[in-house]
Amino acid sequence: MDTNYLENNYLTLVGKVTGEKKFSHEIYGERFYVFSLSIPRLSGASDTIPVTVSERLITDEMLNEGTKLLIKGQFRSYNSYEQQKNRLILTVFAKDIVPIEDNEEDEEENEMVTKEMVTNEVVLTGYICKKPIYRQTPFGREIADLLLAVNRAYNKSDYIPCIAWGRNARFCQNIEVGVQVRIVGRVQSRTYEKKFEDGTSETRVAYEVSVGSLELINEDNDNQEEETQEAV
Repeated sequence: MDTNYLENNYLTLVGKVTGEKKFSHEIYGERFYVFSLSIPRLSGASDTIPVTVSERLITDEMLNEGTKLLIKGQFRSYNSYEQQKNRLILTVFAKDIVPIEDNEEDEEENEMVTKEMVTNEVVLTGYICKKPIYRQTPFGREIADLLLAVNRAYNKSDYIPCIAWGRNARFCQNIEVGVQVRIVGRVQSRTYEKKFEDGTSETRVAYEVSVGSLELINEDNDNQEEETQEAV
């Protein structure tokens, strides 16, 4: 079966550049940079997401602090070997990046355009590669942690942590490893304290997909029937 990897993993983000760009790596003479994009939530908080982009898609002005950008691409992962341990690194890989004018004269028009845009959405089709972990908070909120393997070209895969809530979380606890699912959600960031054996701790930032809707894909059914769990 042919696989369209852009359909397996694609996202749209609208946010503002924060901080400075940093050199990431170079492949066949093409240089890649990483910068952070701040994306507001409806709650008033913001997610700060790392974005990797080719030098061929950007100008210096595009990555100035506060520039508003529309980014389309994929949510990817890679392993980084640190302190004799492998660490999963998550980043948005930009395939298209467009500045959005944010002049005061056009403020009302820009607000209308932004409201009509999807500002943070990711769609993933992949396989559950680790038994989901279901738990409840002290306040009784249901949460499930998932790890999704999403196929990429050249026999590569991205391993994307996802988090489900409410009845989606309750449903996920019974999903077996190897089941194919389709997830629609948003990319989010959160800080946590990493504690070490010597008693010290370090503040880190984790990136994951907050699940809005989830579908089980039944590959054995010729009609490709899907079982859907909508967002709470």
